[in-house]
Amino acid sequence: MGILIKKGAEASIYLEDWCGMKVVFKRRHPKKYRIPELDRTLQIQRTKHEPQMIHKAKEAGVPTPIIFMIDLEEATIIMEYVEGKQIKQILNELPPNERINICRQIGVLVGKMHRNGIIHGDLTTSNMILTSNGIIVFIDFGLSEQSTDLEERGVDLHLMKRSLTSTHYEYAEECFKAIMEGYGEIMGSDVAEEVLRRVKEIEKRGRYIAER
Repeated sequence: MGILIKKGAEASIYLEDWCGMKVVFKRRHPKKYRIPELDRTLQIQRTKHEPQMIHKAKEAGVPTPIIFMIDLEEATIIMEYVEGKQIKQILNELPPNERINICRQIGVLVGKMHRNGIIHGDLTTSNMILTSNGIIVFIDFGLSEQSTDLEERGVDLHLMKRSLTSTHYEYAEECFKAIMEGYGEIMGSDVAEEVLRRVKEIEKRGRYIAER
């Protein structure tokens, strides 16, 4: 295995040299607490599911990594290594107008996913990469699912808002506002308003549970 970039609960990500290219190997971990047969089935299902969702997002007009190969035996996806910087690393350093512009773009891309029934499942600024030519690429669709449900959309954007608050708290409010503006451009203002109301409801629920 190459260089370990990230070790998650579900999978490890390695940077590899493969066929003369820099690629990412995403390998799912076996879970010791699961019945081995069930674990194997889930591993295979999820290894198949993620590339399908990446492909659907690409069809919806959202930049995503190219998938080169799927190895079900090893529960591994081999995909393009996206050169660039995580939005998480740069958002706080950007000039105000650029920051707002990028957040609006993020909102447009989330809108394109949601309009096409794709819920990312882990919308954070760590899972978005800004390339040198100004394209925002969405990565890590390991928790993604297909749904047009209002609650699912609300949870997706609630997670986005939480990610902004925890990592970019100084700009969280203006950034989220810009994201919702971009989102509204694609989804229409009525749907955007409805989703925003749901985000606020989810926040209240979270606070209520925390206070109990």
